[in-house]
Amino acid sequence: MGVLGYQMMGLRVVLILAFVCIRILDIEAQTNTQDTAALQALTKDWENLPPNWSGGDPCGSQWDGISCTNSRITEITLANMDLKGQLTGDIAFLSALRILDLSYNKRLTGPLPPSIGQLKALTNLILLGCGFNGRIPDSVGSLEQLVYLSLNENKFTGEIPASIGNLKHLYWLDLADNQLTGGVPVSNGSTPGLDLLVKTKHFHFGMNRLSGTIPAKLFNSSMTLIHVLFDNNDLTGNLPSSLGLVSTLEAVRFDRNSLSGDLPATIGNLTNVNELVLSHNALTGPIPDLSRMQTLSLLDLSNNSFDAAEVPQWISSLQSLTTLMIDGAKLEGPLPEEIFNIPQLQTVSMRNNQINGTFKIGGNYSRELQLIDLQNNSIEAATVAPQHNFTLTLVDNPFCSGDGEQFVYCKSDQDTGSRYTSPASCIVRSCPSEKTFSPACKCAYPFTGTLRFRAPSSFGNTDYFNALHKNLLDTLGKYRLPVESVALQDEGVDVFGYLNVKMQVFPLGQDYFNRTGIISLAFVFSNQTYKPLDTYGPYVFAADIYTHFDGKSGNNSHTGIIVGAAVGASVLLLLLICAGGYALNQKKRAKKAKQESDPFVSWDAHGAGGDVPQLKGARFFTFEELQKCTHNFSEANNIGSGGYGKVYKGILPDGQMIAIKRSQQGSMQGSREFKNEVELLSRVHHKNLVKLIGFCFDKGEQTLVYEFIPNGTLMESLSGKSGIQMDWIRRLMVTLGSARGLQYLHELADPPIIHRDIKSNNILLDERLTAKVADFGLSKLFGDTDQKGYVTTQVKGTMGYLDPEYFMTNQLTEKSDIFSFGVVMLEMVTARQPIQDGKYIVREVKEAMDRSKDLYNLHRVMDPLLLTHTTTLVGLEKFVDLALKCVQDEGTNRPTMGEVVKEIENIVKLAGMNPNAESAPSSQTYDGVSGGNFGHPYSDNSLFHYSGSIPLTRAE
Repeated sequence: MGVLGYQMMGLRVVLILAFVCIRILDIEAQTNTQDTAALQALTKDWENLPPNWSGGDPCGSQWDGISCTNSRITEITLANMDLKGQLTGDIAFLSALRILDLSYNKRLTGPLPPSIGQLKALTNLILLGCGFNGRIPDSVGSLEQLVYLSLNENKFTGEIPASIGNLKHLYWLDLADNQLTGGVPVSNGSTPGLDLLVKTKHFHFGMNRLSGTIPAKLFNSSMTLIHVLFDNNDLTGNLPSSLGLVSTLEAVRFDRNSLSGDLPATIGNLTNVNELVLSHNALTGPIPDLSRMQTLSLLDLSNNSFDAAEVPQWISSLQSLTTLMIDGAKLEGPLPEEIFNIPQLQTVSMRNNQINGTFKIGGNYSRELQLIDLQNNSIEAATVAPQHNFTLTLVDNPFCSGDGEQFVYCKSDQDTGSRYTSPASCIVRSCPSEKTFSPACKCAYPFTGTLRFRAPSSFGNTDYFNALHKNLLDTLGKYRLPVESVALQDEGVDVFGYLNVKMQVFPLGQDYFNRTGIISLAFVFSNQTYKPLDTYGPYVFAADIYTHFDGKSGNNSHTGIIVGAAVGASVLLLLLICAGGYALNQKKRAKKAKQESDPFVSWDAHGAGGDVPQLKGARFFTFEELQKCTHNFSEANNIGSGGYGKVYKGILPDGQMIAIKRSQQGSMQGSREFKNEVELLSRVHHKNLVKLIGFCFDKGEQTLVYEFIPNGTLMESLSGKSGIQMDWIRRLMVTLGSARGLQYLHELADPPIIHRDIKSNNILLDERLTAKVADFGLSKLFGDTDQKGYVTTQVKGTMGYLDPEYFMTNQLTEKSDIFSFGVVMLEMVTARQPIQDGKYIVREVKEAMDRSKDLYNLHRVMDPLLLTHTTTLVGLEKFVDLALKCVQDEGTNRPTMGEVVKEIENIVKLAGMNPNAESAPSSQTYDGVSGGNFGHPYSDNSLFHYSGSIPLTRAE
């Protein structure tokens, strides 16, 4: 064999060894190969990708912004990375993708590919604040699992796709601040429309070029909308009376359009609305009576063509009003002094009207009052309380001519002040280069942007501004983000009617944020995880590009192998590589084996592990931490027990009271099941669900940590064991809160959850007697089955509450929860357990009922405590009717939880209460009988408690 033959043979050996090495190194890749190829194809022309995007294993190498489940890429969150490129059709090959968030990357441009509609698992599509253009593809309507759609602040053109009406699970729809044209699509025969989105809470379409009339069909009584924002468009015609059918509305903006005609009287039916802004239109006719809108805090009817009339007297009855703006509305006559007595009133603006006579304001005005602007009216005299602390502007009134000029409120340059959070007292207040001085007296590179509040009811209240600052800090701390401090500056209201607040977020422990920190911060705002105070209403966050990452350039050098005469040396090198690869794979195998036995192995005590971003608020506790806060799980701290183990009371180092459920041997779940359940339920957020603080999976322990609920269970209150006596109003509010918690599980949790053990012992009462549903760790997902909509499992409920259909079908569905809740409602009326002394509460109520008599003739079975005040039992008959609908034998005849909530809200209103009022201990008494020695809410001594599994809950 010649020299050439030996060289060829050597080269062949090299190639074979190289192939073997590649297979060895690739065999353990944790990412699905199709997903890897799709991601690489999608981003091959993108600029500014994170530096750690190297190699070919996004899941195994924990690439920034990539989350995976079972080797599939399920989340891409790359907000505020200054990415440059286009979204190509390769996105369609990421078939397991659930969340796509590319927000705040203004250099991501071009059209959305129609193939995006092939992402059938997608739940969140968030492209806020990018540079995308062209038409929104109709294929978006094929994203059948979509819950959150945010395409605002781009350059999209064309019409709103009617296909969006197919998105039956959609909760959030934001297409604001684009260049959309045409009308608002509604359904017509086989063509879908926005009127079909009955589960959607948010319609955000402001700052576009939408035209035409608002279809009357757009709104209907089945809708559950909270925000309807169509401001800053070119809409014409009347405001449809059908708007008044959407009783759930809280914020309504149709300002800065070309609407005309009379305001429909039905708008007064919107009794839950907080912000109503209809300014800058051509509305005519009289201003309708809005006195029933008792939750109204912002009312702006400025710059319309209403009939000339005196200032409406009913305004003074709006006791929640903070901001009143009726500029340029042909108001005349004197201004009623009673308006200024509204307790929360801050701002009154009635400029450019014909208000005349003497302006009067005595000493009984609202102590929140900051500004009264009456410029350009016909006021001839003024009587103002001495030493007032508000700004009064009477410029361009007859009063301010002549002698009136001496008064400060006849000057146009009055200082109304500005609001900002200032740093503490610091010795040095300057920083080098581009760094910024923080409120904690440090120099750093902050994450910056602007909070744009779309319907604020307060424009200048310092107390509210400070509360906003605290609320923001608390939220960022709650999600354990690496934040040291936050600085805010109020930049005032812009020409679109939005309140702009500049925000600076400073990093903790270093001068800059890393990419993971920025991605997490940006997601809090792009995904609306942060919820501001109700005073500020809906918002959008406009982030500034962050360029001060601590990471270095992602450019990787690739050194080629020179194959020369020394073939033997190359073979040796490859053998060494293979040996190293083998050793690395053995290490990976060992790690994988450990993760199989301990799925939390990558989570550290501070939540810095790779899996932690899947948690939404729950933290990891070490076993030593829990030992310390319970005095080594002492019997003195033991407050209950059940089939799962014992419950202990503890106190965290910051003083927070907690309840700790410590699982015992025999009741533990599989480790992976435990992890999955923690991950799922840590994402469940609602004020009427008990809050999961954290968990411990350490030293063989499965432990769950909850917020401590001080006032026990509903069962204990109804039985008198807790010492709390609840009147009828309080029972209504507790029922409503419980129903809202269950509605969240059924209709808003992602994925939806069936509780399976609703009972009065699983409804807890906090210090304000707000209801909190507990123990839905016994629950199952709606989709945990071969057939859609129900689960098949062994019984987990409690006798007396259990759906009778279960005994025939062995299936528990959401309608099973409805049945159990109906039994709880009957407990509210009777204060009896479902099965007591051999008698079944449902049968007892049905047999005693006579609808022709007072209180349905239920006196014999009613709680004697309620009978002492029968004149206050408003709505009791409707309450019982609803309960009996819930306990129908056939599930198909029972209402949904959403329907139950709506009906209870109506009963609460009938009883003269605001269903949205916060609970407060104002309608209950303590009889002192129990002395506090009642069963704790986290223990369960119920005779019929069948389940021994660990209940998990999470609340907001």
